Amino acid sequence: MKKVSYVFMIAAASLAFQACNSGQKDAKETADSLNKTKDTTSSVASTGGIAVDNDDAKFATDAANGGMAEVALGKLAITKTANAQVKQFADMMVSDHGKANEELMSIAKAKNITLPSTVDADHQAKMDKLSKETGKDFDKDYVDAMVDGHQKTLDLMQKEAKDGKDAELKAFAAKTAPIVQTHLDAIKKIQDSMK
Repeated sequence: MKKVSYVFMIAAASLAFQACNSGQKDAKETADSLNKTKDTTSSVASTGGIAVDNDDAKFATDAANGGMAEVALGKLAITKTANAQVKQFADMMVSDHGKANEELMSIAKAKNITLPSTVDADHQAKMDKLSKETGKDFDKDYVDAMVDGHQKTLDLMQKEAKDGKDAELKAFAAKTAPIVQTHLDAIKKIQDSMK
């Protein structure tokens, strides 16, 4: 009976949070809101609560959002670019970020963290803009977006690896940061070669 009342309380809190917000939320904001309403003080199995604190849950949603964007933009680049370096980098994005996304989803599922199902509005706007571009304009803007995105992702991973409280998420961030650094170094070389 206690389990049922917790589920109803979580559902009511979730609806209340959504009702209070008059604006549209993207999938990442919705996931962050749902994670904030989950109880972190009791057993995940019996209450439907979340097994990590809000900062670790926010890291997971941010990392998932960025990872999904890297894969989606990589797939777009594979179809749009004629530049062999950009195409090779895009292939690496789809492969490496796809693997990282699967690992993060597995951790999130075990800890009852809600992850976004689609990218946030900012990443969607970038994808929409890039999908309309061709040739060198596309290549330049894609490469610039990858430099910016990888710098933000590297900062996110390094912060979680240093300050995270959940051991699995902290280990995921520590393992992923060097891969992201490799990506950042590679895309900066491509960016320099295009100048």
